[in-house]
Order: sequence, then structure tokens, then C-alpha cells
Amino acid sequence: MKFLNTPDERFDNLPGYNFEPHYISISHDMRVHYIDEGPRDAKETILLMHGEPSWSFLYRKMIDPLLAAGYRCIAPDLIGFGKSSKPVQQSDYSYASHVSWMQEFMDQLDAKNLTLFCQDWGGLIGLRLVANDPNRFARIAVSNTGLPTGDHTPPEAFLKWQKFSQKVEVFPFGGVIQGATQVELSDEELAAYQAPYPNEDYTAGAKIFPALVPTSSDDPESENNRQAWKTVFAQWTKPLITLFGDKDPITAGGEKVFHKLVPGTKEQAHATIEGGGHFIQEDHGPLLAEHIIKFIDANPL
Repeated sequence: MKFLNTPDERFDNLPGYNFEPHYISISHDMRVHYIDEGPRDAKETILLMHGEPSWSFLYRKMIDPLLAAGYRCIAPDLIGFGKSSKPVQQSDYSYASHVSWMQEFMDQLDAKNLTLFCQDWGGLIGLRLVANDPNRFARIAVSNTGLPTGDHTPPEAFLKWQKFSQKVEVFPFGGVIQGATQVELSDEELAAYQAPYPNEDYTAGAKIFPALVPTSSDDPESENNRQAWKTVFAQWTKPLITLFGDKDPITAGGEKVFHKLVPGTKEQAHATIEGGGHFIQEDHGPLLAEHIIKFIDANPL
């Protein structure tokens, strides 16, 4: 498998992103980059998983408040994104391969008692990691995400996005992020979302990702997601909280699925984040961190 690694100098002087890089090697000699901040022996560790077409830069506004609360924060870049390796062929990517790559990362990281915070594809992959190894996770916070089986028609907003992503020749990373964010991002912030991709050779993962979402019942990963719901999340009694934005047309109403199907959602302080777009971490990062801190305090190990 041919892949590229973005030159380090592309990440110099990014606004609010001064974290030391860490890397874990996985199959095909690829590398997964991750932020790892806070005490290694912290009682609480937060796993922050991003989606499409963002990277760990998305979590810069949440990490500092979580560190101030004494937590360890781990934020990986998915393969194809950020500082992680980028296979150059779209055919190199599949939903299953993303789960497998991140499972390799998790197995080597070997962190325990994790609280998962996941948004967008961070949920589609992160929730599968939970299903693979439930004992590794103590709590889950889901925001603007889900675990689709393809048994229901996706929102029109997602179908339009999916069609656009498969036709665009030059992928407008900053424009996509700004278009699904309520706050006005600076030119430097928009450039930071473009930084991992010096040219279109680096963008195969971002371009193919929307097409990998299960949108029909016979999708290759639909049955695995159904089994995750049936065998893990329908019995999940550990705490799960939903923190969805009220301005996200792609995942609107998705929290109701978790409330209906997951026992661990009962009596949790679910919140609808006012003024929260799809990339809710940009709109209300510190507020999300505050909700996570309260969630952990209310559900001690």
C-alpha cells in the first residue's frame, strides 16, 4: 500500500495547537499520530475522536479545560487525516479498514477506563471500538454522530454532502469546516484544516469517507453495526450522554436513537447545545468540556 506522510513543517505555528506529537506504528508501516496530554497516571482518560474532514486540531478548544480538571487527553488522527499516514488510493479505504487501523492503535496504546467523546466519523469508528472491547471504556459521550446500519434513509443534507464529496476535484477542507460551523473561523484556523494536505495526492481518505457511510441495508458494514447495537449497546448500562448541537441538519434527532436503545442513557444530563453546528467542538469546545467534566463527576468509577 502506497501512502504519504505530511511534512512536519506544514504544522508549524498553528493557532492554539502546540501539542507534542506522538506516533504509533501500525500495519503496512503506517503511523497514527495522536495528542497525549496530561498525567499518564491520571484516574480519568478522555479519548477524543474526530471525523470528516477534520483532524485533532478540532479538539484544541476542549483539551485545555479537560487538562485543568486533571484528566489525560488522547486525540488520534484517523488514517488519511492530520499528521497520520495517508494512503493515496481511495480503494485503500473502507469502513472496516478504519476500524481495524484504530483497533491496532488502541491495542498498542492500551489505555483503560476511557471516557470516549466522539463526533461524526469519530462515532462510527469509536463506537465500533467500544463494541470490540467494552471493558476498555467506562463512559461514552456522543455528539453529532451515530452508528448507522443503512436501514433508514439518511437526511437530505447528508446525501447532498455525499454527492458533493464524490464529484469535487479540489477538496475545500477549510470551506467544508466553516460551512458546518456557526462561529467565524480565522484565516489561520481555516489554513490549519488544510495544512495536512499539500496537494490532492494526500486527499484520497477525505474524498472517499462520505461514500463509506452505510446508507443501504446491504452495505458491507451494516450487519456489523447491527450486531454492535444488538450485542453491546442494547445491554450497555455504563453511562452514556448525548451532547448534540441544535444547528446540525446532518445528525438532527440522532440522540433519540441512543435514548431509546441504550440503557446507560437513563437519568443522564443530556444536553442540546444551542448554537452548536456539526463541528460543535469549534462552536462550543469549552462548554462541551464542562459537560464532560460534570458527566464524569456524576458517574465516578
